[in-house]
Formats: sequence, structure tokens, C-alpha cells
Amino acid sequence: MAKAKKGKSGGGGGGAKPGEMLLVASKVRQMIKDAGCNTAGDALDGLNGYVGWLVAQAAKRASENGRKTVRAHDFIIM
Repeated sequence: MAKAKKGKSGGGGGGAKPGEMLLVASKVRQMIKDAGCNTAGDALDGLNGYVGWLVAQAAKRASENGRKTVRAHDFIIM
């Protein structure tokens, strides 16, 4: 399998550096494979950007609630 491309993150990573992979690519690819699907070259970049956005939103929610600690419920989207 091809390695994840470096230098692309999809943005929205909050404290993550641009291009920094937040995911374990081999684990994500295996989950997709186990679901009977193939992984496109840009799939991990898109998911990485989304994960970065989720982390940024959770940190914002914690901060707005007067906390410096991000908790599991800060990731729940309603």
C-alpha cells in the first residue's frame, strides 16, 4: 500500500502543525478494508482534516465552559 502523503492535512487542525498526520494511517486503512472498501489517495487527508476540526471544536467548547480539560462529551455533535 502507498504511504500517506506528507505536506497535506486538509486544514482545521487547531494546534496541529499543517501537514501533521493525526491518524494511524494503517489502522484506518485496515478498517476501510475490513468494511470491504478501498482507500482513495486523498481519503486519509480528508479524514485527518475532519479529526483536526473536531479537536478544535472540542477545545473551543471546553474553553467556553471555563475548562482547560477536553472531555469526551466535548466531541459529541448534536
